[in-house]
Amino acid sequence: MSSERAGHPVTMREVAEAAGVSIATVSYVLNDKRGARIGPEARERVLAAVQQLGYRPNALAKTLSSGSSNFIGLVADAIATTPFAGQIIHGAQDEAWKHGFVLLVANTEGDAAAEEAAISMMLEHKVRGILYSTWYHRAVTAPVALQETEYVLVDCFDPGMPAPAVVPDEVAGGYAATRMLLDAGHSRIAFVNTTTPSPARSGRLAGYRRALGEAGLEFDESLVLSAQPEQQGGYAATDALLALRTTAVFCHNDRVAMGLYDGLRERGLSIPGDIAVVGFDNQEVIAAHLRPPLSTVALPHYELGAAGVRVLLGLEAAPATKPLHISCPPVPRESI
Repeated sequence: MSSERAGHPVTMREVAEAAGVSIATVSYVLNDKRGARIGPEARERVLAAVQQLGYRPNALAKTLSSGSSNFIGLVADAIATTPFAGQIIHGAQDEAWKHGFVLLVANTEGDAAAEEAAISMMLEHKVRGILYSTWYHRAVTAPVALQETEYVLVDCFDPGMPAPAVVPDEVAGGYAATRMLLDAGHSRIAFVNTTTPSPARSGRLAGYRRALGEAGLEFDESLVLSAQPEQQGGYAATDALLALRTTAVFCHNDRVAMGLYDGLRERGLSIPGDIAVVGFDNQEVIAAHLRPPLSTVALPHYELGAAGVRVLLGLEAAPATKPLHISCPPVPRESI
């Protein structure tokens, strides 16, 4: 049984005594110090003693001496408690681990004091860098403390600071959603957009317009409705949508589409027989379980987290003057 298991951590001195070498030799072997004259037999005895005794190096001491650690910080406002956006953590964690780093996650729930404390703690632990993320795509003012280390903004951007940022490509996503309906033969397509100003609101509309233009269809502003970005908003928009006499509709998100499903069903209409519906987000708890299953466009949360780590580690370049855009893939199901 190792000394650590018996009740106290194994020391480097104990490893040295078990291997019959000096403490300096143990240090040289464990830190793989170049130029140290250590014979192969002595090295093998040290490694055998380490394994037998269960010795663990003091990570904090190593961090302080080297000036950096194998930790990457992730400070988020709410994504740890948001099911689909939690994939950002998953993607960042997988990518960090792939390159020998461990992710330290702080979920601040938008509290400024908690955010400041989290960043301070990560800086004290000399993290390799910090990912600063929000649970939905928006503009932010990055905390000043982030400038004390390398950092990347994930699912957000700072208009006042040329910081590396990784965000979903809302325009291409809106284009992909509209393209699915065009490819299914529809030409009179409505768009139920959100009432909330955001990159998603403007970007998805721009993508919708671009897809129509490429198909040779003139943009008709009367076919664009506004609704609260939730189930009740889609339900409330049902009558206004039907008055437009369209054969298809692109909804700002899956929750709006879910409300529209309810409104259409109450009026005895079928999907996609009477009207085809496409959502956005690919929230699995909604899109895949509606009847019929909802065609939608996925927000690439997992890839946002993974790309954030790659940019932080210098494995992928981000534009200097604008965010790196991550594609939003279409997810066709049975509603078109």
